[in-house]
Amino acid sequence: MNYLSKICRSIQPYMAGEQPQDKKYVKLNTNENPYPPCPGVEEFLKSYDADKLKLYPDPNNTALVAKIAKKHGLKPANVFVGNGSDEVLAMCFPTFFDKDGDGVAYSDVTYSFYKVWAKMFEIESVVIPLMDDFRFDASAFKQAKCQGMIICNPNAPTGLIVNRLDLMAIIEANPEKVIIIDEAYADFCNCSMANYVSKYPNLLIVRTFSKSYSLAGVRCGYAIGNEVLINGLKTIKDSINSYTVNRLTEGIAIKALENNKYFTAQVDKIIATRDLYADKLRELGFDVLPSNSNFLFATHNEIAASELYYQLKKLGVLVRHFNQSRIDNYLRITVGSDDEMEALIKALKKIIDDAKAN
Repeated sequence: MNYLSKICRSIQPYMAGEQPQDKKYVKLNTNENPYPPCPGVEEFLKSYDADKLKLYPDPNNTALVAKIAKKHGLKPANVFVGNGSDEVLAMCFPTFFDKDGDGVAYSDVTYSFYKVWAKMFEIESVVIPLMDDFRFDASAFKQAKCQGMIICNPNAPTGLIVNRLDLMAIIEANPEKVIIIDEAYADFCNCSMANYVSKYPNLLIVRTFSKSYSLAGVRCGYAIGNEVLINGLKTIKDSINSYTVNRLTEGIAIKALENNKYFTAQVDKIIATRDLYADKLRELGFDVLPSNSNFLFATHNEIAASELYYQLKKLGVLVRHFNQSRIDNYLRITVGSDDEMEALIKALKKIIDDAKAN
């Protein structure tokens, strides 16, 4: 007997970056922040009253929603929270797209979870190719026949951005469509459209605490947008699980939002390291796309990306390699600490020197 649904039997799930346990690695494959969360997070955990865990969390996450609203100069009614931006994005599909609708548009080279969710919820994918140099095709999106679209900005895995004027043109040309902008990496550049959600009722911004706030392990993300869009997300959430964000996660996220000085300092450190090591990779013969995120997207002039990935792993350094059309000769390298990036450069020099010797 086959007890699985047709969807379960046919879907190709998203593959997260590997988390091997066989030895200690320099881990530059999942875009985690190399620095610890702000001190307030540790203090919160040490003083937390475990007796509270016997109670359900606030299903509305009132305190966290208020903090996020204040951060963006919005009302609590403009904020939705979930278990990481992945959950928020997943809920967008049944909220804004119909099985018999015109589909959801997204780029051919972007966050690969989009096509998984489209398949999962039986929504047509309208795939729009990036340009030859991986730049976003704003004109094609502006004219796309679809029910709505998701734009990852900065894009993953390329790290390139869509400029604000192009995004505004897309939004204004499609007032009847929901425009979702996935800003998982927006804190590492000046590209956020968060200030425009009050202007555009069809704009939804999705963000995460995983990257810039060093909280990938607690799973917290959110969306900001028009109250109609937010209420739609709440309807879907409450049809699946009213208690999505737990008590600990909520408290930790609040503490992270309260220490903006620490947040800014860590982001600035990552940007400085990113730019420094992009140049060092170029010195080793890599072509590196200009990054606006906390990772670098690079291809070597002589050695295949798959071989570099394999050799780096043998030397204890993990990076991400996508066996995917157009980008299968690129590596996505998380920006780690300076020590971690030096370990990467040392390993690459060895691999390149050995290749020349042979």
